[in-house]
Amino acid sequence: MTTPNTADLEPVDDFRDRARRWLRATLPPAPPEPAGESGKSEASWSRARQLQRILYDGGFAGICFPRQYGGLGLTTEHQRAFSEESRGFEMPLALNIPTLTICAATILDRGTEAQKRAHLPAVLRGEELLVQFLSEPRGGSDLAGLTTRAERRGENWVLNGAKIWSSGAYAADYALCLARTDWDVPKHAGLTMFLVPVHAPGITIRRITQVDGSREFCQEFLDDVVLPGDAVLGEVNGGWEVTNRQLFHERSAVGGASPYASGAQAHSGRDVSALVEIARRTGQFDDPRVREDIGAARAMNMVHDQLIARITRGIASGDLPPAAGSIVRLFSAQNSWLQADTALRVAGPWAATGPDGSGRAGHDYLMRQAWSLAGGSTEMARNIISERVLGMPREAAPDRDVPFNRVERGR
Repeated sequence: MTTPNTADLEPVDDFRDRARRWLRATLPPAPPEPAGESGKSEASWSRARQLQRILYDGGFAGICFPRQYGGLGLTTEHQRAFSEESRGFEMPLALNIPTLTICAATILDRGTEAQKRAHLPAVLRGEELLVQFLSEPRGGSDLAGLTTRAERRGENWVLNGAKIWSSGAYAADYALCLARTDWDVPKHAGLTMFLVPVHAPGITIRRITQVDGSREFCQEFLDDVVLPGDAVLGEVNGGWEVTNRQLFHERSAVGGASPYASGAQAHSGRDVSALVEIARRTGQFDDPRVREDIGAARAMNMVHDQLIARITRGIASGDLPPAAGSIVRLFSAQNSWLQADTALRVAGPWAATGPDGSGRAGHDYLMRQAWSLAGGSTEMARNIISERVLGMPREAAPDRDVPFNRVERGR
């Protein structure tokens, strides 16, 4: 992101004070976080759009987005201050990932001027939700090995293929969709990113039932989906460069380091108040073992916050490569595992129903492994850190520099 001239900006402390007063006067307290399908209903998405519009009208949407695209053009310090003050208030957190922190941020970095002016203000007003069409049913972690096809037909493009694991696609308006446009070059070189209307003719969306009963993930089938020429995001056959930038934003978002969020994610694992409440409700708050567990969880949260600040400064100054964002992503997963494990251990039998009847600890434990995959698998994060940050040798890849139409598949 471009660093604003701080001399022309409202002081952070003044901004924090103004945000605190506005939040107290405008937004209700955050409701209890719903579990499973109840947290992914059509009504919840409608409420998130409404809350985003309230932020926009109040002058607190898109804090780090440029002014010409509907944002405030302020610094990450302003964003951090607002996120801290907004804890405890109802916020449009569902729009953070992937709409604001990943997709909109990628459009900001790689979109044309027309694309930025068409989509970013609409996103910041809560009028558009964005989603990612990246992974494919047979792709695994080999994103560049995708086989969704985009073919030129006159001035248009026609897409055919299938995508999967698209969070919230059923509620979205547009998708960033990666497709293959050249089969005669190595796999990374023949890809193009497209901005696709999610409900365009030819797109079928099916929701996937998860272990907790929710159906947030989706699979999409694209059958002769026609797009105009200006739907290309970035350059034709330059989609891998756009994807790398998109994945950078995804790692930052999942790690809790994105400057583009509307408020702080409640499930980020950086607040032990839920652990304290479980201990009190189950009569264990004075147990030395339980207090030690809570202290360890709190210490991990403090390290997490300091790590985010250090990595963010390092990338901004050029002392660290952008790939260092994978360090935050990996640590965030490890911290989330620890928080879920600790809640389960403290809750004991109450994990299934909860002392308040919610069963939150048990639900979070069921979804624990999601943090192994969100924002790219932890194994991929370790590869990126080893190869692109530490400079270790790249792992073997038999299809490297081989034209994609000569790569054996399906074995």
